[in-house]
Amino acid sequence: MSFCPTGCHDDQSKTIMTNPIKFRMAGFAVIVCASLFLAGCKSSSKTFTLTGRVISKQPDTQQLIIDNDDIPGFMSAMTMPYTVKDPDGFQRVQPKDVIRADVVEDRPGKFWLEHVTVTGIAAARSPAQGSAPKILAVGETVPDVPLVNQDGKTLRFAQFKGKVVLLTFIYTRCPFPDYCPLLSRQFAAIQKELAKNPDDYSGTHLVSVSLDPAYDKPKVMREYGLSYLDHDPKGFEHWDFVSTTPADLQKLAESFGLTYYEDSGLISHAMNTILLAGDGTVADTWPDSEWRVSDVLDVVRRTSTSGK
Repeated sequence: MSFCPTGCHDDQSKTIMTNPIKFRMAGFAVIVCASLFLAGCKSSSKTFTLTGRVISKQPDTQQLIIDNDDIPGFMSAMTMPYTVKDPDGFQRVQPKDVIRADVVEDRPGKFWLEHVTVTGIAAARSPAQGSAPKILAVGETVPDVPLVNQDGKTLRFAQFKGKVVLLTFIYTRCPFPDYCPLLSRQFAAIQKELAKNPDDYSGTHLVSVSLDPAYDKPKVMREYGLSYLDHDPKGFEHWDFVSTTPADLQKLAESFGLTYYEDSGLISHAMNTILLAGDGTVADTWPDSEWRVSDVLDVVRRTSTSGK
């Protein structure tokens, strides 16, 4: 016989006894669901093992240019920049070191290195691969190499005398969203903001230099440029998409400390955005893609105004 408080029927007793169980089960289910949800969030990132040889270091961007071996499930063997989220490891590593590290991929095109360790020393590299190019200092003049734009016209930086020029390096086939496409989107945003003020627009110019001159011919550059200009060709009056000869490209890129290598149809490269004053000298630089459009716009406008 089961005990029941005074005035309680058997079915009421069952209800009283089972409700706490239901509540506990419901709470348990919520905890299980939350745990599974959190586990799913954590598992969204993937980790791969990288081995390779360090070509150069980019302290300003906390990047290593690495000639990596094949990384199964992530990337074939190639030379490219990697951001390092391991300050101690970054400090220890030097060019020519053979390293091992974890590649953490948060989402497609967004990845970095952790747990970097040195496992040996690579054979000596040629100066072109292993040496760090000299970076122009603020106030120094940019090399006035000939550039061919999206319309097949030859340009030189000297033609923009009196205007503030913002330039960066991209290539049209870049597959990584946080590299060339991001820089081009940022430039497109700057283009639109400058166009809102006639004085800003007339006193400035944008230039995107291709790191892949063998493929990025004028027709290709024009099609690429239109995709960032809302398909309005009038935008080319203020933003040129240019290429040059391999020798002049190397000369220009090296003057800004920008390294790049061709590997299996891709261009592995560091990033740099440069502001030239109206006299063709370096006014400022942003050696990565993490800068904010509003911050760069402020510097562009301030430099343009000070030169008048």
